[in-house]
Amino acid sequence: MKVLVAMSGGVDSSVAAALCLEAGHEVVGATMKLWGGVSDSGCCSVADVEDARRVADKLGIPHYVFNFTSEFNEWVVDPYVAEHGRGRTPNPCVECNRRIKFDRFLDRAIKLGFDAVATGHHARVVRDESDPGGGRHLLMRGRDPLKDQSYVLAVLSQYQLRRCLLPVGEMTKGEVRDYAGNIGLGTALKPDSLDLCFISSTVGRDGFLAERMRLHPADLVDVRTRDVIGRVPAAEMVTVGQRRGLGRGLGPGREGERRYALKVDIASRQVLVGSSEDLLADFQPLERLSWTSHPLASGSAVLAQTSAHGPALQCVVEAGGVRFVKPERRAAPGQTVALYDRDVVLGSGIASS
Repeated sequence: MKVLVAMSGGVDSSVAAALCLEAGHEVVGATMKLWGGVSDSGCCSVADVEDARRVADKLGIPHYVFNFTSEFNEWVVDPYVAEHGRGRTPNPCVECNRRIKFDRFLDRAIKLGFDAVATGHHARVVRDESDPGGGRHLLMRGRDPLKDQSYVLAVLSQYQLRRCLLPVGEMTKGEVRDYAGNIGLGTALKPDSLDLCFISSTVGRDGFLAERMRLHPADLVDVRTRDVIGRVPAAEMVTVGQRRGLGRGLGPGREGERRYALKVDIASRQVLVGSSEDLLADFQPLERLSWTSHPLASGSAVLAQTSAHGPALQCVVEAGGVRFVKPERRAAPGQTVALYDRDVVLGSGIASS
């Protein structure tokens, strides 16, 4: 099989390329140039491209660079800014997978004659043995629970899963690094990228957004008394569920209780605040629902995960979202909610208010 490997310059994608070779595939490496601005913490720097090129040379495979900067700005960066402007908390890594890595990159691979793409994500794609036709594929959690990345891939469809290889999904991170070291890859001990590739550490999220949009101060309003009890410098920087920077003390008899953001209203310049209990809800509304295979019927029992490494919450599918078995902390509007059947990813949606 002819495989195009997305090589970010990190150890996981380096080992993914090596494993594809070991499996007997015809392998070519490609690094996506996504961000044209300053980058010091993601996978778009010149150093990362050179790391990927050196690994490709070591493995004896061709290496190319694909420039997707305009698509990345249109489908990831601009929506990220716009969502903050609406008082929502976007997940750009999910959108990058949806729009770039498993859309534009995969489309480029197919047009160039490749049978599949491979990435270094810690997740698994397996053929569904229960499917009579044998054509359905399942997206599953990675073997390493601490590095599992199935959450950020929960937007993938059958079309994408049938054309996707995730070679390191069966390995722990330690095993990945050991493998890289044993075959002499220079990325074996390279630290993982933890931050957004388009926001540098010197500017930060606040500075990045301030350069691209007008930020508005907002009053903190107690959910019960409706009294103004404080102020934040920028409502666009507040996330539902946030505690830091909101102070303490929520009305008579509740001195010292921590405040949490419950709702961000940009138009009225208000952030509604309350206690941790005020964040609990029975129902999580979802928009942009997508499924890895087929839509689930209303009443289907699933597990909902509202963050990359959050707990799996018991719930049932209903029209417009999921209903929790017991009240749970709701997700911030704009965040991805991935739906599972144990280790199998069923689909995902975007939390709405």
